[in-house]
Amino acid sequence: MIFPPPSTGSAGEHRLQQQLGTAERAARFYDQQVRPHLTDEMREFIGCQSMVFLATADSHGECDASFRAGPPGFVHVIDYRTLAYPEFRGNGVLASAGNMIENPHLGMLFVDFTHHHVGLHVNGVARLYDDAELRRFHPGLPTDVAPGRGPQLWVHVTVQEAYIHCSKYIPHLEPAPRPLGHDPARPKDADYFTKRRTAVWSGLS
Repeated sequence: MIFPPPSTGSAGEHRLQQQLGTAERAARFYDQQVRPHLTDEMREFIGCQSMVFLATADSHGECDASFRAGPPGFVHVIDYRTLAYPEFRGNGVLASAGNMIENPHLGMLFVDFTHHHVGLHVNGVARLYDDAELRRFHPGLPTDVAPGRGPQLWVHVTVQEAYIHCSKYIPHLEPAPRPLGHDPARPKDADYFTKRRTAVWSGLS
């Protein structure tokens, strides 16, 4: 029987692998794909991405999934073990950042939907900094991540593991053309999931 090193994967993973007979296949994946740092290819991939999905949890294990987007490279690769990305002003809830204060473990998923159709998982430990504080440690941070918008905070991520998300079930998406004007039938964001749809939207309910 092949067993991965104890530091690779969770106890729950290994329990299910034994139960479902996938331990040897999982061990090969851990050995061949999971890295404790970013490779050159991973760094290049992150530098081209314009979106990332986030997973956080508070101190009680209550989870939150979120999404960040920006110009390609808005998640800045500092080195093989370090990433940073800006938190801009949003709805004021700060759910992801609030979770990081209680529980610094962060999961990130980068997905290329339009070119190579592959994903990259990055798991690590997050720490929050204000802009001036992080620039004292890393003066090479970009200053024009989003023109006209300054970050409220930076999320500094110490990478613990990184590995591929295979392309098998990643859909191919085409970038949508930018609309010429606002669709009057579309509710405002604040009303989108909270108010009764007009007749135009009744077919979706």
